[in-house]
Amino acid sequence: MPDVLIIGAGGVGQVVTHKCAQVPEVFERIVLASRTEEKCRRIAGQIRRPIETARVDADKLPELVSLIERVRPALVINVALPYQDLSIMDACLQTGVDYLDTANYEPREEARFSYSWQWDYDQPFRNAGLMALLGSGFDPGVTNVFVAYALKHHFDTIEELDIIDCNAGDHGQPFATNFNPEINIREVTARGRYFENGAWVETDPLAVSREFDFPEGIGPRRIYLMYHEELESLTRHIAGIRRARFWMTFSDSYLTHLEVLRNVGMTRIDPVHYQGVDIVPLQFLKALLPDPGSLGPLTKGRTCIGCLVSGTRDGRPRRYYVYNICDHEAAYREVQSQAISYTTGVPAMIGAKMMLTGAWRGNGVFNMEQLDPDPFMDALNRHGLPWTETFL
Repeated sequence: MPDVLIIGAGGVGQVVTHKCAQVPEVFERIVLASRTEEKCRRIAGQIRRPIETARVDADKLPELVSLIERVRPALVINVALPYQDLSIMDACLQTGVDYLDTANYEPREEARFSYSWQWDYDQPFRNAGLMALLGSGFDPGVTNVFVAYALKHHFDTIEELDIIDCNAGDHGQPFATNFNPEINIREVTARGRYFENGAWVETDPLAVSREFDFPEGIGPRRIYLMYHEELESLTRHIAGIRRARFWMTFSDSYLTHLEVLRNVGMTRIDPVHYQGVDIVPLQFLKALLPDPGSLGPLTKGRTCIGCLVSGTRDGRPRRYYVYNICDHEAAYREVQSQAISYTTGVPAMIGAKMMLTGAWRGNGVFNMEQLDPDPFMDALNRHGLPWTETFL
């Protein structure tokens, strides 16, 4: 069976490696690579079956090409930083290997993420007879598949979509982020953006909020409107959507700390000259904050991520909610990571499984909602992210 090369040894890379190792009939040989090979060795040491490790700087195309040519995988799973998406896609094109990632590209110098850069690779991948799967995490990823599944089975037309992400967990730290602090804070401090009546509407960061009552005992929480990349692809590929929004919960402590950090300039991404050295404040802050990987044994509680969909079926209005709940402590017991990494890493493995088994195939660049949702939804139930659907 095919070999797979995983690039990135953070929290998500750890989960992807664990979950691939659980499916040896698909992932016969696993190679994990990172700029810091020691991180790869630490992850490999957690797993009973052999995991090969390697060092690579994903910013350097020659290093990527050399590694891919040496490993000769059938698929590269990119769980490195979003800044590195294009260099890894370039390396896959040069070496003739399929590609998968969990988050879209954004430039280092600007907190703006868009699929446009990666969609430009569609024709080159088509010409090379290769497949690139974008955003195979949870949001984006599973949320896109949820929408495709709803349209296939429950709706003739989807008119309104709210993607709602709740982390009801608690790690006990005064301020910490559940994934890469630099990426997290860039995302949260960006201007809000949602789609309505064929146009994009912008808001100040976290300026729009409301209450939402989450299921299965989580209860009411305040959710904040943000921009998230799956809105861009879903409004492009799902005809008839009139309004699409993304919402996320934050604790009061998180928001208070973030406001102070913004006010004193610590979330800036432009260099500041200090004592003869250029320092990016957000990158310096990242070095001070807890490593998200250290939060696994500390975090308790659950996540709830889902899609609230409104539309019509047979000419009648319909409202539908599909969601997953993931327990932080259960995730840690299985893969030694908290649920934020788990909910991203499991879908990355499933997307890779879809590609390698032929359940999802095609030439070019694809977003998740463009492919048959049924085998992916079935795999979620079998690999640790069971979902629940209800009509409201």
